[in-house]
Parts: sequence; C-alpha cells; structure tokens
Amino acid sequence: MDSNLPLSPLAGKTILVTRSVGQSSQFSDRLIATGATVIEMPALEIGPPSSWFALDEAIANLSSFNWLILTSSNGVEYFFTRLHSKGKDHSSLAEIKIAVVGQKTAQSLKKYNIRPNFIPPHFIADSLVRSFPENLAGKKILFPRVESGGREVLVKELTVKGANVIEVPTYESCCPQTIPPEAELALRNRAIDVITFASSKTVQFFCLLTASKFTDGITHYLEKVSIASIGPQTSQTCHDLFGRVDIEAEEYTLDGLTNAIIKWANRG
Repeated sequence: MDSNLPLSPLAGKTILVTRSVGQSSQFSDRLIATGATVIEMPALEIGPPSSWFALDEAIANLSSFNWLILTSSNGVEYFFTRLHSKGKDHSSLAEIKIAVVGQKTAQSLKKYNIRPNFIPPHFIADSLVRSFPENLAGKKILFPRVESGGREVLVKELTVKGANVIEVPTYESCCPQTIPPEAELALRNRAIDVITFASSKTVQFFCLLTASKFTDGITHYLEKVSIASIGPQTSQTCHDLFGRVDIEAEEYTLDGLTNAIIKWANRG
C-alpha cells in the first residue's frame, strides 16, 4: 500500500468481507492493519469438481498442448494438486507455455518454482487475449477452470482468434449454507460502513444467502453501506443486483481494493 497514507486511515470503519472460506484472512488482515473493524461473511466455498475425468485426461496428454492458461489461485492449487496425485510434477509442463491472469495467480505458481511465460498488463481475462504474445491460430490451449458460472468471454475470444481451447473443470465454487451470526446482526443493525466483493460470484451468492434471512430485501439494509468492488466485472454484477457501486479498485487486486477504500474514507 501507499507509504504516504496515514497509519490508521480506516479507524472507526466497519467492513464486511465476503471472501471465500479460508481465503478471507489475508484481506481482513490488510484492512485491520489500516485500523478497520472487520466482520467476515464468507459468500463462497471452494471444492473439487463433480468429476476429475476431463482434467485427468488432459494431464495424461499434456504434451499435446501449446499453452496452459490459469486465471485464479484456486485453478493453480487444484490443477497442481491433481497433477501431483497422478505422479507428475512441474517438469511435465516443460514444453508448455503458461499464461496467467493476475499477479496473485502468478504468485501461486511460485510455490511450484514456475515463472509464467506471459502475464497480461491488466489483471483481467479480457486483457490476456488483446495482448497475447503470439498468433493464436492453430494453438491448442488447456484451460483449467471453475466448473460452473465462470465467464465465457475468454474462451469465446480465444476461439475467435483461431485457438482450440480445451476447458476442464478443475474446481467448483458453491454458496455457503449459513451466515455467521455476527455478520447477520451487523447487517440488521446497519452497523456496516463498507461491504467488499472480490468476484462476481461473491455478489451473487451474497444475495442468495441473505434472501432467506432478510425477507424484506437486503438492499433495504444496505442503503447507507458503501459497496466496494475489486474490478469492472464484479462492479457490473453489483450494478445488476444492487443498482450501484460506490468504490472500485483502480488496480484489480486486494491491495488495490484496500487502497480504494482508504481513498473513499479520506474523501469523507
């Protein structure tokens, strides 16, 4: 974060974090370090796909691919866990070029001593196609991805450019079954200043989660809450479901989202 910012710029602010189960603590720690009070309400659960068949088949035929595209840390973790379970390691990818979306995805690769061949200049999937480093015509691309609900634009644009994209379900994201009591109470008491969303799915699942508890409509309880989004795609989903976005990260990362909230607070 910007070293010129005050030490506790979010003191007195209560922020609801909707990151997935097991992934919220790092973001929460960032916000707490800036003085905020954080309440976690996981709106996403990550797990294995309904079947490993397609991924196992791709792993068995890795040498037939020109590129491997990874767009999330979850994709990285589940892909390499399955790769290792099949008795292979990163050396199996020696002949395949790797492209990633986002610095966080690239950082996840570091654990496996892999440096991606290409990271697009902007941390969104659309940027990957626009600035791809070679002609895509005739290239066979392996795309490990979430099983359901992922964005289709990337695959469509790659295909338009002439690539043969093999999509394989590698993990699944689901809606949790319950809302933590502390989060529900804070929403009911209108004790939240900002609610953060780091993906479109967290927006969608937040609405699903609250629908059964807040029968008079969750938007009624968010009237004085600022809605913070990590980037344009998540913002579009916020506009679709809430009718607005109040804060959007300029850099589409958790640090970028934190800085955007700090700038919002400084504006008063």
